[in-house]
Amino acid sequence: MLRIGICDDSADARIALRAALERALERRRSGEASFFEFSSGEGLLRWMGKHAGELDLVFLDIEMGELDGMQAARRLREADEGLGLVFVTGYTDYVFDGYSVGALGYLMKPPKADHLDGVLDRAAEALLREGDKAFLCRSGETLYRIPKKTILYFASDRRQVTCVSTARTCTFYGKLDEVERDVGDGFIRVHQRYLVRAGAVDRLEGSSVFVGDEAIPVSRACRPAALAALARTALED
Repeated sequence: MLRIGICDDSADARIALRAALERALERRRSGEASFFEFSSGEGLLRWMGKHAGELDLVFLDIEMGELDGMQAARRLREADEGLGLVFVTGYTDYVFDGYSVGALGYLMKPPKADHLDGVLDRAAEALLREGDKAFLCRSGETLYRIPKKTILYFASDRRQVTCVSTARTCTFYGKLDEVERDVGDGFIRVHQRYLVRAGAVDRLEGSSVFVGDEAIPVSRACRPAALAALARTALED
């Protein structure tokens, strides 16, 4: 399911864009989408601060109140490199500004069907490209998209796995062996219950690796492979 945010200070504009998106998704037979509406850039950023990784695509009106769409987009991009951004505007003055935040495109109000289809095509392609750079997990009813480079470590406890990243901590049902296969290179199994991102490790001290101030145990069985992997990472850096 595609998770779409619409940010516009006009309620009528939000309703119109959502309806146009629903028609476009129906034409494309792209399945269901969930929509989240925001009346200001400030409100969107506050929500994203608590719900990082919970949107795939955001449509931003440029001409809003104190914080305009371009300013909001820059702050969103700093927090999430993989988030799809699309600007919606009544003016052409801002078109080239979008390159600085990697916007997928611009839509003039009211959006034309073929332009909307093009943006959704680019969004689908971008999500596929970003798939290898992010880890997806479902916690309760929420699907999280967590950039791998922000992940510090995974910890397992029975059938639950906790992912600790720089932005958030989330717990989901799963097995650490499966997580290790999913995340691929760059992560090191240091213990039956712990999988760490090699680049997040500050030092190895005694029988622990340190991620910031947090000590994570290294088991005797995992120690040789963990040491070799950390040495390779240090040499590559």
